[in-house]
Amino acid sequence: MRVGVLTDMTGLYADAIGPGSFLAARMAAEDAGGKVLGRPIEILSADNQNKADIGSAIARQWYDRDGVGMIVGMDNSSVALAVEQVAKDRNGIAVAIAVGTNDFTGKFCTPTAFSWNYDSYALTHGVAGSLVAKGLDTWFFLTVDYAFGAALEADASDAVRKAGGKVLGSVKHPLNAGDFSSYLIAAKASGAKVVALANGGGDMTGAVKQAAEFGLQQGGQTLVPMLCTNTDIHSLGLPVAQGISLMTSFTWDRNEQTRAWSQKFMDRHHAMPSMDHAATYSAVAHYIKAVAAAGSTDTQAVAAKMRALPVHDFYAGEAKLRADGRLVHDMYLVKVKSPAASKGPWDYEEILQTVPGDKAFRPLEEVGCPLVGKT
Repeated sequence: MRVGVLTDMTGLYADAIGPGSFLAARMAAEDAGGKVLGRPIEILSADNQNKADIGSAIARQWYDRDGVGMIVGMDNSSVALAVEQVAKDRNGIAVAIAVGTNDFTGKFCTPTAFSWNYDSYALTHGVAGSLVAKGLDTWFFLTVDYAFGAALEADASDAVRKAGGKVLGSVKHPLNAGDFSSYLIAAKASGAKVVALANGGGDMTGAVKQAAEFGLQQGGQTLVPMLCTNTDIHSLGLPVAQGISLMTSFTWDRNEQTRAWSQKFMDRHHAMPSMDHAATYSAVAHYIKAVAAAGSTDTQAVAAKMRALPVHDFYAGEAKLRADGRLVHDMYLVKVKSPAASKGPWDYEEILQTVPGDKAFRPLEEVGCPLVGKT
């Protein structure tokens, strides 16, 4: 029984996703005993290069030729939307781990596609509402120019306005941009109290580093990344990242269960897991349980079991899949610690607030999924 991990193995998202997701999927298979229904579990991996055409081609080959039952990852909104349709056409299961666009479980939702980690609504609403309430009520966006960035900016802007704030403007930059100087000059000139980074991975860390060089924070502006993982914080270093507020679905030091699994991961990966790595383990483990419960690898039977079975693990706590394919779980508003407050390597995040799943994600009646009311 084969599972394919399709992700960014070498590009700007590789630290937060990449090889660590491949390891997490293998750990899930190992913890299941390496077999299900008497068949060995094989984990494949491929680099989607953050390109929808490449991701689609790999997905077609995996479903058609290589006998892959589920593809997990697709950690780029454009890739995820493309693979979701391939899975629909090829009768396969697709589980997005780090997909920002709400359309994956919205207007493009399918019966065999699931979103396990976050979306742009969950990443933005808690942070934006909290900061506007503290008086940071004018915002300017620096946005990566593809579906992920557009979704982040749209949802964050909505949250800012609902909280009583104003959006003063935005600029778009290409994926994997090398120089953010012109965009940061525009952000500084806007006079906005908050400069929001609607991007991720290497784009986000590059913008944060250059913002420090341009003196945005010293000038009184607050830099707010809409997507920031612990691997990004590690890359930036606490002297640069301290004080950043962000939303996450997982912190490795939250409780005994998260610490135990994370240490096993650390021993093999030599870095603490990101929320994407933990979510990948959870998704693959749940798929294996669903196959066992269905007594078959038939796509429709397994997808039905995935929806019916509750998810209960160190990553999601107590969670359940909705009709639109969204896994509803708690999210956490965290603040990056100062160097003085950190107790050691990878002790980066302080949880400020737990946002219950039913508040963290867009209400089901608003998602626009045609499956709602039918399943």
